[in-house]
Amino acid sequence: MLEKVISILFPVFAVVAAGFFVGKAFKPDMRHINRINIDLMVPCLVFTTLSVMPMGGQQNSLIVAAVLAVLLPGVLMFGIGKALSLPFKTWGPPQMFRNSGNLAIPLFGYAFGVSAEAPAVLLFVVSVILHITVGMALLSNSEYRLNNVLRMPLLWAAILALIFNFNGWNVWNPLNEGMKLVGNAAVPVMLISLGVQLTAIKWSGIGVGILSTVLSLMTGAASFAVIYFFIPLPSEHMRMMLLFAMLPPAVMNFLYAERFKVGADEVASMVLFGNGFTVLTLPLLLIAAFAWL
Repeated sequence: MLEKVISILFPVFAVVAAGFFVGKAFKPDMRHINRINIDLMVPCLVFTTLSVMPMGGQQNSLIVAAVLAVLLPGVLMFGIGKALSLPFKTWGPPQMFRNSGNLAIPLFGYAFGVSAEAPAVLLFVVSVILHITVGMALLSNSEYRLNNVLRMPLLWAAILALIFNFNGWNVWNPLNEGMKLVGNAAVPVMLISLGVQLTAIKWSGIGVGILSTVLSLMTGAASFAVIYFFIPLPSEHMRMMLLFAMLPPAVMNFLYAERFKVGADEVASMVLFGNGFTVLTLPLLLIAAFAWL
C-alpha cells in the first residue's frame, strides 16, 4: 500500500517541487502564465474532456456529490465561525472552494488511471462554476456582477462541451487534436504554478494555516459522510469524493480575498500552508481511500 501511495504522489510532488525551486531561483511573475492557463489551456482541457464524456446516472450523482462537497462546509463554517469568532468571509470560502484544479486533476489521474480524467475535470468544473457564482456573491455584496461570470472562457467551454455531448456532435478532428494539445499543457502548468506560489509562505501565518487545515479536514469529513450515506456512487467515484472533499483551499480564494479586502493575508496562509501540508495529509487520505472504500 505504501509503495502504491508513493508511486501516486511522487510525480505530483516532484513537479510541484520543480516549480518551487524555479520560483526560488528565478522569481518568475506567474500572473500572465496563469491567465493564459485559466483562459486558454484549461477551457481546452474542459471542452475536449466533457464533450466526449459518457453522461448518465453516475455523472449526475457525481455532480450532486460535488455540489454537496462544496456547499456543506460553508454551512458548517457559519456555526464554527460564530463559535470561534472567525469572520465567515475570510474563513468560509477556503473551506468550500478547494484545490480541484492544480492538485486534484493530476492526483486523480495518477491514483485512478485514465478513466478518472473525465470525472476529475467534471468535479473541477462544478467547483469553479460554484466559486465564480456563489463564492463571488458571498464576498462581493454590491460589487457582484453577472457579466463578470459570463465573460469566463471556462464557463463557455463547459456549456459548449455539454451541448456537443448531448447532441452527439463531433468537432473537426484536426481542430480537436489542436485543442487537446493545448489542454494537455494545463495540468503541468498548474503544478508548476502551485510550486512557485509555495515560495511565498510566511512562517508567521503557520497558526492560521494549521487551524485552517484542521477545519478543512473536519468540514470535508462531515460533507463526505453525507455523500457516503446518501449519494449512490461507484467505488472509484466514492474514493475520488473522499479526496475531493478534503483537498486544501484553491489559490483563487486568495485572489478573491485580496480583491474584496476580506483578510487576504490570513487567506494566503490558509492556501499556502494548506497545500504544503498535503505532504502529510494526502498519503493518509489515499491509504483510507484504498483500504476502506
